[in-house]
Amino acid sequence: MKNTKRILALVMALVLAFAFAACSKAPAKEQTDMEYVKANGKLVVGITDFEPMDYQDADGNWIGFDADMATAFAKSLGVEVEFVEIDWDNKVMELDGKSIDCVWNGMTLTPEVTAAMACSDAYCSNKQVVIVKAADAEKYATADACKELTFAVEAGSAGEEAATDAGLKATPVKDQATALMEVKSGTADAAVIDLSMAKAMTGEGTGYADLTYTAELTSEDYGVGFRKGSDLAAAFNDFFKSNYADFQKCAEKYDITDILAAQPK
Repeated sequence: MKNTKRILALVMALVLAFAFAACSKAPAKEQTDMEYVKANGKLVVGITDFEPMDYQDADGNWIGFDADMATAFAKSLGVEVEFVEIDWDNKVMELDGKSIDCVWNGMTLTPEVTAAMACSDAYCSNKQVVIVKAADAEKYATADACKELTFAVEAGSAGEEAATDAGLKATPVKDQATALMEVKSGTADAAVIDLSMAKAMTGEGTGYADLTYTAELTSEDYGVGFRKGSDLAAAFNDFFKSNYADFQKCAEKYDITDILAAQPK
C-alpha cells in the first residue's frame, strides 16, 4: 500500500512538473514583416499602370519613380523585388491576404488608407486634377464649370473621392490609364487623375496630345502602405532619409522634382 502511494505521489509530481514547464515555456515569437519578406527572398509590390510612378518599358519591365525606388529598397533589405498589378479597389484585401507585401504606387495617404495600413511618411506631394479635351480647356477651367460633365475615375482612388466631394458625376473604372482612355475615346467627358500622371501623359509629345488638365481639386501626400503593424514602414522611413540623394536623382530622371517631399530631418 505504501509503495502504491509512493508511486502515485511520484506520478503526480511528474505531472505537475510537466504542467509547470508547459506553462512557463515562452510563446513562440511571431514573425515580423521584415522577417517574412527576408524568408521569402522577395518584396512583392502592388502597383497599377501609373506613369511616371509605375509603368512598363518596351520590354515589359516595370519602371518609373516608384518602381525604381521600390527596387532599391528591396535591395537594401537583401531581397529581390516583384511587381504585381492589382485592382486598386482591392489593395487592402491583397495586402492583408499576403498576395503583396506593400502598395507603392503614388498612393494618397487618405484617412481610409492610413486606418487600414501601416503607412510610411509622405515622400511626395501631389494634386488631383481634371482632364478634358484640350479644345475645351478654357470652358472647363473650374470644378463648378465641370459639373455638367460625365467623369471617369479610378475605383477606390483619391481621384474618385475628389470627384465625389466636388459633386461631379463620376463612374469608377479599373485605373487612371483607363480613365484617360475613356476621355480620349469620348466614352467620358472628363477624368480626375493625379497631377504627376497628367503632366507625364497629356499634352504635346504624348499619346494624349489632345487632352490637358485644368482645375485642381485637392492637394495630397503620397506614401507607401504595408500591413497593419508592419516594421517595414519604419524601415522605409529610414531608407528615405538615408538615401534622399538617390530619391532626388530618380525624381530628376522622371521629371517629378516639383512634387518630391523635403528631406527628413
